Amino acid sequence: MATTVDPSASQANPAAAAPSLTGSPSSAPLIHRRTPEDAIDYVTVSDPVIHADGMNKYTSYRVDCRPPLNTNNDPAPPGPQDVFLQNNPGQYSSVLRRYSDFLWLYDRLHKEKAGGIIPPLPEKQAVSRFSPEFVEDRRRALEKFVRRVILHPELWEANCLMTFLRADDVTFQHAKNASKSEDASNNSNHGGDMSASMGGAGAFNLAPKNAAGIKKWFSEAKTTFSGDLVSSPDDDLFDEIERYIEALFIQMKRVSNQSSGLVRKSKEIANGLFEFGLAFHQLGQSEGEELGAKLQLMGGTADTLSAMAARQAEAELQRLEEPFKDYIKTIHAVKLALNRRHDKRVSYTALLHQIQTREINLHRLRMTPGSEAKAYSTEMSLQRYRAAANVAQEEYAECSQRVLREVDRFKREKAEEMKLVVLEFIRLEIEVNRGMERVWGELVPKLEEGGVVGAEHQQQQVPQPAVMNMPPSQMPPPVPSSAMPPSSQPMYSNVPVPVMPDVDPMMESSIQYRDNNLPGMGL
Repeated sequence: MATTVDPSASQANPAAAAPSLTGSPSSAPLIHRRTPEDAIDYVTVSDPVIHADGMNKYTSYRVDCRPPLNTNNDPAPPGPQDVFLQNNPGQYSSVLRRYSDFLWLYDRLHKEKAGGIIPPLPEKQAVSRFSPEFVEDRRRALEKFVRRVILHPELWEANCLMTFLRADDVTFQHAKNASKSEDASNNSNHGGDMSASMGGAGAFNLAPKNAAGIKKWFSEAKTTFSGDLVSSPDDDLFDEIERYIEALFIQMKRVSNQSSGLVRKSKEIANGLFEFGLAFHQLGQSEGEELGAKLQLMGGTADTLSAMAARQAEAELQRLEEPFKDYIKTIHAVKLALNRRHDKRVSYTALLHQIQTREINLHRLRMTPGSEAKAYSTEMSLQRYRAAANVAQEEYAECSQRVLREVDRFKREKAEEMKLVVLEFIRLEIEVNRGMERVWGELVPKLEEGGVVGAEHQQQQVPQPAVMNMPPSQMPPPVPSSAMPPSSQPMYSNVPVPVMPDVDPMMESSIQYRDNNLPGMGL
């Protein structure tokens, strides 16, 4: 049973519904920075399909290699850096591959092109690996991996790459089985030779029987000879490269962590502005009329700024955090290339040690009467080891030269890419801050329309005449509430104005007045 994954339905694009970074509504997604692998757009990984075959559940991807055509339906001329297309014009292919097949290609590239900086693969995941979001993210990462391998000046002609792109299912499975047999045979041969050396012309067989045990045993055996490795004129240079890569990894790890924190803070600002705008909306609804309208304007502006901050966080994720994480993965690939050279060095040293041991044994056996058969067997083994040592020496020299070329290319390309990442981040921050400044600036005149709210309270109150000791006939008539100046009335429209009942003139005052010319206490 197969299930097709629809990437468009996996998740809604938040950038399509959110305002642009400058605050104007836009349905366009974030601008994608063009990378070198984007030029290899004729190689695609698409159509992920989930297969459920009993307990075995996996996802397959279609890998297409379709070189472009010109107007006459002839293969278009390749770009100046596309060596793969220059050597494979007009060769089309379409195959189905699963993640384990990509992993096979990754491992074979390490063996066929030892010392090369192999592009990183997306990591394995045991949980939610069949969710639409994860499948789509893995598809993009696998496509980037294949394009980088094709564009790689050291990897584009690897035999395993041609097999991966063009072999049908039967041929490809046969190639994978042959690779497993070859690896097991190499480990078995190394293990048998080691046991023979330790037992004296094969007297003892100390190597384990299974392939996994042989590999582990041989790795431990090589370590015992790594105390005095074979030297080369470039050892000091490689030691300097290792120190540089290790220091660079530590520094870039710190930069990556800080960039992740910056993206996290931008998301927090977006959430804070959203809550801030919601609070002002609710306050404006409770006030009503002019004050409420202006408070809601403030809330709407905060909502706009919240959407801009959310898009800023997404842009920082794509243009700053992800490039730095990818940079760290590339540094790790450089460390793996250096480790491959070290393995070649250890293997070559181990073979030289075996040759020296067998030469001593052969000389001893030739001096011992009756040991002609053992001497002959040791001499044949010595010849095999000398031939293997010559091959190992060539592989060690080739791997060393490849590492030097790769490290030089890494420094040049990553320096240029780092400069572009930093410049794009600076332009992004300038664009966002200008957009936010414009949004705030547009809000100010809207709030200042009709004067500042509550400014009328600063006007002078109308003086009231003194009514103390005045007879009722001379008192001014009461001023109705409707005739009072607006500044003396409350500005809160949501508070009901109490209705004042009609006042009876006879009930205005209970104080009795008398003429001033009457004798008394002067009241």
